[in-house]
Amino acid sequence: MRFTRSVTTGLLPSLLYLAASIDASKYSSEYGLVQFANLGYSGTYYKVKSIDSSSDDSCTCELNRDEPYSFSGTNAPLDEELSVHIRGPLNLQKFAYYTSDSYSYGDTSGNWSRLAYYDSESGTADNVTFLANVGKNITCLGKALDYIDSDGISAADSSTVLGNVTLESNEEFTIMSNISCEDSGWDNDCGVYRKGIPAYHGYGGEVKMFLFKFRAPLQSDLDSSVDEDSTSYDLSAIWLLNANIPRTAQYPTNGNCSSWNSGGGEFDIFETMNSTENRHFYSTIHDFQGIGDIGTGIQNYGYLERTPDSVMMGGVVFGSDGVVSVFLSNSTTFDSDLSSSDVSSWMSAVVSADEEKVETLATIAVASSTTTSSSSSKGGAVRLLTEPKGFQWKLVSVLLGLLAMV
Repeated sequence: MRFTRSVTTGLLPSLLYLAASIDASKYSSEYGLVQFANLGYSGTYYKVKSIDSSSDDSCTCELNRDEPYSFSGTNAPLDEELSVHIRGPLNLQKFAYYTSDSYSYGDTSGNWSRLAYYDSESGTADNVTFLANVGKNITCLGKALDYIDSDGISAADSSTVLGNVTLESNEEFTIMSNISCEDSGWDNDCGVYRKGIPAYHGYGGEVKMFLFKFRAPLQSDLDSSVDEDSTSYDLSAIWLLNANIPRTAQYPTNGNCSSWNSGGGEFDIFETMNSTENRHFYSTIHDFQGIGDIGTGIQNYGYLERTPDSVMMGGVVFGSDGVVSVFLSNSTTFDSDLSSSDVSSWMSAVVSADEEKVETLATIAVASSTTTSSSSSKGGAVRLLTEPKGFQWKLVSVLLGLLAMV
């Protein structure tokens, strides 16, 4: 049977998703600790040079391809300022951001200082601003970033502390610092960003740690009427983006409106990938350190368990040794100062129970900006969760063959 291009184009994402979902856990296992080693490389990406969002008809963006932004070093480009993103179903109870002068995996000397903190029970929000894509909707940019109310989903006129609320599927919000950006401008501290948004800095540093206390209940256990066929049904997630990205456009229809496609950087800490693995959290890096497909990213095939009926605590540690560690531990604390010994003990305890899964990244001298996808990973980019083998790979091969025929 010969398919028209419109039919195959429509079928391909769905069938690839099906291929990625079939018995995915066959190629992955549960671990107590998930790590990426050798993070950081020398490369470039394109920052947004200009944005015209005056109307739908004139909505355009331009990347500064004449002056690629260069980066290098340990954890680069994820050593830059990052924004924190939460997707339901999820109830965020605590959040904290720490920095340290130095930390290598397993260190027992040294300290961490807390520079941002949120506690839903006490209503505390230090160096934290809650935002979401709830502002004006322009075709090429999507909805603008704006303040949200305490319910986590409604627009607000000013910065408001998030209440003890549970996001449902498809609902998201963003956490930034409380440090305002200068005016939008190429030479200013936050570069070019979308006109009219409340623009804030993210959380920077080569050596940093993000901690979370949260629940990720199953959508079916919530009293709601969310469509089971919706894009992100029951796909809880916590991830980090280069802070430049949400300030311009997190979900643009025009790839020139964001630095994501050219490798600005994303780190998925805890992400439920699909409905067949809705009790597994995976971690993925989206940049060009040794790969050419930023949509698929650099995946660790070990997963951490999502326990919908329990409160979970843990986070991600970016070390000065280029090792990034993702963990869940009931021993996690959120004190204003933490010792490296405590941090290491949380991870060593879960490793003793369930072992660790380490993904070592390629050593790259210089990687140039390369656009291979036109959408943010959270906006629907196709990602194969499992390694290409067996029936899944055969199915993908057949699909690619069908496309070649049209």
